[in-house]
Amino acid sequence: MCGITGYWNARGLHNQTPKLLEKMAQTLHHRGPDGYGFHFDKEAGLAMGHARLSIIDLCSGGQPLYSEDKKNVLTVNGEFYDYKRIRTHLRLQGAHFSSKSDSEIAMPLYDRYGLDFVEHLRGEFAIAFYDGRNDRLILVRDRFGVKPLFYHIRNDVVYWGSEIKALFAHPDVPREFSTHAVLHQLMHTMVPGTSAFKDVYALKPGHMLIISRRGDSLDVQEKQYWDMDFPEETERDKSIPADYHIGKVQEVLTDAVQQRLEADVPVGCYLSGGIDSCSMLGMAAAMQQSPVKAFTISFDNKDYDEAHIAREMAEKVNAEQEQISLSADELYGDNYVRTLWHAERTFYNTLGVAKWCMSKRVNECGYRVVVTGEGSDELFGGYPAFKRDMLAHGLDGEHDAAEVASYKKLMEETNRLFRGAILSEDTISHPAMESVCGFTPSWIQPWMQTLAIARPLLHDDVLDMLKGYDPIEAIAGSFNKAQLNGRHVLDKAQYTWSKTMLECQILNWGGDRVDMANSMESRPAFLDHHVAAAAVQIPPHYRIHGNKEKWVLREAMQQILPRVLYEREKFAFMAPPGHTDQKKQQALQLLLNEYMNEQAIRDAGLFDVKRLTAFMKAYLEDKDPVSLVRKDALINHLLGLHILWRQFVKREAPVAV
Repeated sequence: MCGITGYWNARGLHNQTPKLLEKMAQTLHHRGPDGYGFHFDKEAGLAMGHARLSIIDLCSGGQPLYSEDKKNVLTVNGEFYDYKRIRTHLRLQGAHFSSKSDSEIAMPLYDRYGLDFVEHLRGEFAIAFYDGRNDRLILVRDRFGVKPLFYHIRNDVVYWGSEIKALFAHPDVPREFSTHAVLHQLMHTMVPGTSAFKDVYALKPGHMLIISRRGDSLDVQEKQYWDMDFPEETERDKSIPADYHIGKVQEVLTDAVQQRLEADVPVGCYLSGGIDSCSMLGMAAAMQQSPVKAFTISFDNKDYDEAHIAREMAEKVNAEQEQISLSADELYGDNYVRTLWHAERTFYNTLGVAKWCMSKRVNECGYRVVVTGEGSDELFGGYPAFKRDMLAHGLDGEHDAAEVASYKKLMEETNRLFRGAILSEDTISHPAMESVCGFTPSWIQPWMQTLAIARPLLHDDVLDMLKGYDPIEAIAGSFNKAQLNGRHVLDKAQYTWSKTMLECQILNWGGDRVDMANSMESRPAFLDHHVAAAAVQIPPHYRIHGNKEKWVLREAMQQILPRVLYEREKFAFMAPPGHTDQKKQQALQLLLNEYMNEQAIRDAGLFDVKRLTAFMKAYLEDKDPVSLVRKDALINHLLGLHILWRQFVKREAPVAV
């Protein structure tokens, strides 16, 4: 696990390149504190940098890596699993290796399979690979986008980096917000492939960029190599019994967890009170010879705290548990600002700050790797919004109206705390979503309602630039309609969420960015593509079985989960919002006073001062819990944009990171 960066100039390099590349790599020190590696080729115009976090092959796994003839150069951020078997197979075919690093297998795989080499890679990764024999650069991102990779192309120069701040370390990369992205951050939903900043792009999950030199210019092609492919309803074999799917999930998850316990350093587990992380801990505890260390967040609000369930799970498997108790002091202030600097985009809830605090504690305990439960809801149908769509559009005739009504009532009551953020209080629709999905997925509806409040707050100049732009239409237009046609309602809900919120939220400020902020690698075993291949084959009525979300996963994990968790309905993992107690209100207000005072609003130029001031006044007077949850989310985005503007556009140094 590391950080990668670099640039390729079709016209060659100048003498300042070493200093510039070193500066770019140094911005990624938190991702790779164990040393830097650089490759310079002045004639070819190539500069590649690597910041290393040592996890596999602690002694000789430095990068960049080279082919035997030194023509090909490789840098990798991430992990390739099952690398020992692959390396042995390649060695039997005549390949030679200079290290025991998992990353090195990519080189001979490319020699044998060309661009299809990525089909043979398993894991979470971002790759920069220079093919000197064909004079082309290949940037690759893993199938779900667990590992970040950004790029900017300007004047026949391509710049790339694990984080945007690495690109900004080069003086030729402009620092400016994308007007469209400002609007998308306010409504919490980004368009795939975009970032918060103008002309800085995120390489899409499951994609590669192939950049070839054509004289003094660069030819850029984007290629998709993987997608989350649900079968069409007419092609699904409905005769396969539930027991088969339950057994298959046990098989593929056992393998995925085992692969992710492979490391030359100790591996721990994140543990919340949910089925996902408890399943990971239960399986890891069965596999490991020594007790597993589990790390749990505890909030100072019993409505949001799940630590008691996590404790029961830890005791069940004799895991050593480290509990991190978080209050306003930890969730706001400098920690809030630091988290934004690492995430490089806004967040709707201080859960991202909580995750930053937890990774910091993991590092302090001497751990560099944890197995996590991210991705389970996406694959097995866990989110309340998915269930709402299933109950509204997707149940078969086996359930009568009264039964469905009782399911809906129970779900709404269980998730009442989250109405206004992750669930809308009203059903709303959009023609663009109706066109591609046949309905408007419930997961985007609360953010459509937030958009209606947020857009009028923008400065008139910004509104003029956004005239005619429909962010919902842009999101809907990004989906591959061929992957939606003929699919079940639940398939469509899971697919559209996974293409947007998984990458820009769950795996960003809920995953890699806040974990690697503290030099700590998280490994989401559910997002193994072999697990995904099994999950998409599970019929919708087994994923959500009556009122039971993730039913197949529950049954597969039944024997290792506490009974209370096996029977419990999905409960969203979320930090207590700012309005829930006076200390949080005061801590939030201190940040608002510093970053969103009247002069700060005018300096950033994103919002109309009068309209924004009126909104903040209405927030302080609001007593409606649903409205407050929505406004809390929006205020986090508003505050986040002003902090990001100061950090990256104004270039004011952040707090010590």
